[in-house]
Amino acid sequence: MNRRTPSRAVLAVLYAAAGVLHLALPAPFVGIVPSWVPLPTLVVALTGLAEIAGAAGLLQPLSPALRRAAGWGLAAYALCVWPANVQHMLIDMAKPAHGLGLGYHVPRLALQPVLIWWPLWSAGITDWPWRRRPA
Repeated sequence: MNRRTPSRAVLAVLYAAAGVLHLALPAPFVGIVPSWVPLPTLVVALTGLAEIAGAAGLLQPLSPALRRAAGWGLAAYALCVWPANVQHMLIDMAKPAHGLGLGYHVPRLALQPVLIWWPLWSAGITDWPWRRRPA
């Protein structure tokens, strides 16, 4: 087993759990959707389904092409939800007690590129920052 396999499993569990939360408890997610996004309740439901589909695609063992498509999809998803994470920070910081505070939001926003890279690497789309060794 290569090191990407357990990485895909961890990532799939995280995305599947997040997807279920988006569907089962949508209110907190709807509350951070930027105002310029239409139909926030529908968007949150669709993002939950996308997370679950991406997780399933990463885990399936039969098609490397489907696994790569799931990796691309989850990377694009992480990029697309970045504005909601910024919105969440702005909403929290406007509260008198600053909600979860900068200690939560700054690392979360700073790690967003990792959430874009991780599915690309775990699906075998990129080797960066490691190089493949000749077989």
